[in-house]
Amino acid sequence: MQSASDRHEYPAHWEADVVLRDGGTSRIRPITVDDAERLVSFYEQVSDESKYYRFFAPYPRLSAKDVHRFTHHDFVDRVGLAATVGGEFIATVRYDRIGADGMAASAPADEAEVAFLVQDAHQGRGVASALLEHIAAVARERGIRRFAAEVLPANTKMIKVFTDAGYTQKRSFEDGVVHLEFGLEPTERSLAVQRAREQRAEAHSVRRLLAPGSVAVVGTGRAPGGVGRSVLGNLREAGFTGPLYAVNKAFPEDLKELDGVPAHRSVRDIAAPVDLAVLAVPAEQVPEAVAECGEHGVQGLVVLSAGYAESGPDGRERQRELVRHARAYGMRIIGPNAFGVINTSPEVRLNASLAPEMPRPGRIGLFAQSGAIGIALLSRLHRRGGGVTGVTGVSTFVSSGNRADVSGNDVLQYWYDDPDTDVALMYLESIGNPRKFTRLARRTAAAKPLVVVQGAGSAPQGHAVRATRLPHATVSALLRQAGVIRVDTITELVDAGLLLARQPLPTGPRVAILGNSESLGLLTYDACLSEGLRPLPPLDLTTEASAQDFHAALARALADETCDAVVVTAIPAIGERSPGDAELAEALRSATAAAPAKPVLVVHVELGGLATALSAAASTAPRPETASRARTGVPDRAPGDVPDGGPPASPAVEAPEGTHLIPAYPAAERAVRALAEVVKYAQWRREAAVAGKVPEYEDIDEKGAAELIGGLLSRGQGLTLGTDETRELLGRYGISIRRAIPAPTPDDAARAADALGYPVALKATAPHLRHRADLGGVRLDVADEEQLRRSYAELTELFGKPEEIRPVVQAMAPRGVDTVVRAVIDPAAGAVLSFGLAGAASQLLGDMAHRLVPVTDRDATSLIRSIRTAPLLFGWRGSTPVDTAALEELLLRVSRLVDDHPEVVAVTLEPVVVAPHGLSVLGASVRLAPPPARDDLGPRTLPAY
Repeated sequence: MQSASDRHEYPAHWEADVVLRDGGTSRIRPITVDDAERLVSFYEQVSDESKYYRFFAPYPRLSAKDVHRFTHHDFVDRVGLAATVGGEFIATVRYDRIGADGMAASAPADEAEVAFLVQDAHQGRGVASALLEHIAAVARERGIRRFAAEVLPANTKMIKVFTDAGYTQKRSFEDGVVHLEFGLEPTERSLAVQRAREQRAEAHSVRRLLAPGSVAVVGTGRAPGGVGRSVLGNLREAGFTGPLYAVNKAFPEDLKELDGVPAHRSVRDIAAPVDLAVLAVPAEQVPEAVAECGEHGVQGLVVLSAGYAESGPDGRERQRELVRHARAYGMRIIGPNAFGVINTSPEVRLNASLAPEMPRPGRIGLFAQSGAIGIALLSRLHRRGGGVTGVTGVSTFVSSGNRADVSGNDVLQYWYDDPDTDVALMYLESIGNPRKFTRLARRTAAAKPLVVVQGAGSAPQGHAVRATRLPHATVSALLRQAGVIRVDTITELVDAGLLLARQPLPTGPRVAILGNSESLGLLTYDACLSEGLRPLPPLDLTTEASAQDFHAALARALADETCDAVVVTAIPAIGERSPGDAELAEALRSATAAAPAKPVLVVHVELGGLATALSAAASTAPRPETASRARTGVPDRAPGDVPDGGPPASPAVEAPEGTHLIPAYPAAERAVRALAEVVKYAQWRREAAVAGKVPEYEDIDEKGAAELIGGLLSRGQGLTLGTDETRELLGRYGISIRRAIPAPTPDDAARAADALGYPVALKATAPHLRHRADLGGVRLDVADEEQLRRSYAELTELFGKPEEIRPVVQAMAPRGVDTVVRAVIDPAAGAVLSFGLAGAASQLLGDMAHRLVPVTDRDATSLIRSIRTAPLLFGWRGSTPVDTAALEELLLRVSRLVDDHPEVVAVTLEPVVVAPHGLSVLGASVRLAPPPARDDLGPRTLPAY
């Protein structure tokens, strides 16, 4: 415990788990007086050279005075943090606040001296960089704005830690010492450095789980059957390239081998290193297994065991303890309640899962939180991937179960630069950190397609996720903004994934349709129109079409500059000239090989033979059959997995490198829906290549707005601003509101109208009548006092006394389209800007578009065009187009307001009347509150558990 002289209680919120450069984890926490023995033990394991670099002189041991100084902190002016593994220190950092004279000081002094010491065995793991991020965040919290450090020139590693951090620095050399000073406010470069390190570390942590050098299955049963024994068999039959070990504490002492695999009673008994342990023991035995693995140096765990958070409060606490226990040893976890992991790389061949058969190698990465959905996805890709038009297989597969530690974000970090994965498919039942996921998704989607099915309900039991107040549709819109291909079912997930894995991206929405069935061609044409594509008139080759006819027609379509993609429709062959399946498949493939720049899809009706033939046309050798299905008795299709129309898988292997395989679909609607999603994604890729800009407006008074907000928040923790305060704050950002004068009596209304000038509007502003012109609470174009008094009487007669309806008088705005602009700070997703038409369009139909803040000029342009009712802004049915440029500027100004001042937690502008020239904001509300924590701007951490 801290002594009575210490000024602050132990800051538990500074504790954090971090992923280091090599993929291992460490716990960072404040140093306390209870750490004296740990500190001494840590110092004894540091080399004399490292001690010299720290103290600038030989310093073999710490004195009692040193130990007291380094363990007694007030957590304000003196702070020490330690990085720990297994409860022991591996590195320390401390700061001491100093004044202008370099001596110890207290606030308001805003500079501190910082120093590090890292155990030699852990140097090069990025420990110092992680500690610098955390000590800088602590210092900012305590009012420190600058760090100073003195480093010996020979200590190049520590100098590099400081210079590579990305902070604004000053550097000098005096008396044989390098003196560094740097500000602690995050900069664009420091955030970029931090996120690059985060990506490398998290990707490496997943790589250690997916590409281990050795695997131990803990809980392998002695008798055939059971989870552990099945996983061991799956690993063996997949041909895992490293050593395997079977572990069960119930093994007889004389049992040395099981199914040809070395058998041990404990992980501790294994003489060689173990990289990955698969735990298939009852939940109550998992803690012992985790401890054994941690002490042996295991790098990661796949926990198949159930009985955790999915089972209730006791299981939830058991799950928290599991994560804490594993992280204490530097291990990451997939699970618990996981289905397992697969890596088809020839260098690894890992099937540490309950899947009885290894998927075909391929370029698609799969992630599923649900084991049942994971089974269904593997089953569908098994059938569709090899039996439709060629072999498209899986690179890696992760089923995270309760997702207590490793999440979809971690796997995205791995896939981003994984050379074996070209397309990422994800089934997400919940998104624990939407802000981070959209950031990672945007970066990933710019390099390779990301297709997501997002669960619409609440988070499943066992998933630790932060609460978001955003509707499901809004989160989906934000995912699309980030370049995610958002689909609704796993069938659509596979449909889109196969097209993306096999064909190039289209350059536009124009679609040529050709085939031997007029009716199927027309169905495809109608489906294209429904999906927003631009189909050309279908070309009917008639049922007598030969393979050469198909080849010639497809070649012409691919050479036609007026089309961007081709859909080939085919029905079973009839007639003497009709081609056989193999002949037609080769005709289509040879035509596409000659013009590979455009995507080609096939819509087939009961053409299993054609699909198999197309597969065979791309194959180079037969695929050896495995005996796994016979061994396990597990069917190819998962229970409850409804066939999706794809024919059974063919025994073909991956097509030659560079071959474009033609995806085939059993229904026109499915083919066209997949194509439409890919067309939108391709357009997003083209637009994302040219980054938008956040405009600067000279009339924005950011400093004045900050002072106003600070003064208003001094009244309380959260408040909705009054009319005058709202007008003043928005005015600082160049947003003017039409004046509305309260009219508690008819005479007041008349005086207000005289001041504003006729014509005027008379409105009831009570909450139940606000923005409800359909209820009759608004009178427009009131031309004179007589009409005004008559309208006033009508409103009070219809809706109640003036004090109940709160009437106001407002000058008439130019006629235009009524719209609504909103911004809200969500604790999970961050600031979101929304736009739609006012009234029923947005309220009843949910026709609102959304973008994450800060919004760029390109975002603002796309935002107003994203709603279904957007034609009303652009001259629909001969109406005059409105001033969308003024509307875009308004959106950008609101975005700047909430981005510059996170205390502005909600803004609503309604209605905003957009006229042919200019716009008028007729109503506005603003809510202020202390801003939610921005974990994306803080130091790297794993989710707290």
